[in-house]
Amino acid sequence: MVDHSFADLSLAALYDSLNPWGPGDDFYLGLVRRAGDVLDVGCGTGQLLRRARAEGHRGRLMGLDPAAAMLVQARAARPDVEWVLGDTRVRRWDAEFDLVVMTGHAFQALVGDEEIRCCLRAVREALRPGGRFVFEVGNPAARAWERWTPERTHETVAADGTPVRVTHEVLDGGPRDGRVRFTETYDSDRWPAPRVSRGVLRFLDPGSLAGFLAAAGLAVVAQYGDWDGRPPAPAAPEIITVATPADC
Repeated sequence: MVDHSFADLSLAALYDSLNPWGPGDDFYLGLVRRAGDVLDVGCGTGQLLRRARAEGHRGRLMGLDPAAAMLVQARAARPDVEWVLGDTRVRRWDAEFDLVVMTGHAFQALVGDEEIRCCLRAVREALRPGGRFVFEVGNPAARAWERWTPERTHETVAADGTPVRVTHEVLDGGPRDGRVRFTETYDSDRWPAPRVSRGVLRFLDPGSLAGFLAAAGLAVVAQYGDWDGRPPAPAAPEIITVATPADC
């Protein structure tokens, strides 16, 4: 689970330690390596594009995120990548990219129907003919939120060496209309009080996803149930989707 509300600089500095590189990042990095120009929507601290540039990617790399504190981390690490504050509404897009990605369950931060429609229309406009849009959502059938409990504590260390404990708690007993509301609490013995962040993630089933994509002029060309490429299944943890402009 990823919380995309890191507006606080001190919390943004914890983001990479809370979200270490994993199989999903390897999956997306492979796609970026093979693409020319890439847009990462909801890029966070830009781990994916930073790694691609460090490996020698020569194309245009743009990271887009609404949290200024996240982009402070990204710019400090790789000033040779385009980092843009905002979401897909910040500009008009004109077939500029071969690949658009939304990683770390960023797509699930779009909780309203119109938010999803606006984002997908912008993605369609940003893609060149034959381009690919790749993103993932947690499979609602796997009910991952049932494991987001205060008893499960994640421990990490801030940049200044401060040990930090992170816990999650689902509000309202679980999903309503596919939306899961939760809190993420950061605490340390060195802080005067915990810092609490509230978030909402939306879980969409494959049929709903296909409907939103089709309405935006995007067609599903592949789906996977996990990062190893296994097919979708009722108990699979992810719904990883590859889509392309429908008229291509």
